[in-house]
Amino acid sequence: MSPAVKYTLGRIGLFAVVVLALWPVDLNIFIKLMLAVAFSAALAFFLLRGVRDQMAQQMAEAAERRKAEKERLRSALAGDDQPAPGQSPVEPENGEPKR
Repeated sequence: MSPAVKYTLGRIGLFAVVVLALWPVDLNIFIKLMLAVAFSAALAFFLLRGVRDQMAQQMAEAAERRKAEKERLRSALAGDDQPAPGQSPVEPENGEPKR
């Protein structure tokens, strides 16, 4: 399961636990929900630190991959690219291999 899904489910679970803990308290429902949001956010900051760090690392790696792919595509569009070993060069419209 991806760290983002784990973190999201953890946040929802913490919110539900706090709402259930505040249920018997004699307050307006909106105040209970606002308190549950605040308390669950504070708890998530401490309890879900490991999952949050995993999610941040996964997002950083994805950003690096996108950046590298973007640079590769820009290079290819500029005509500066060299085919990777084992790949055939891109053929132009006349059907001859690129030199």
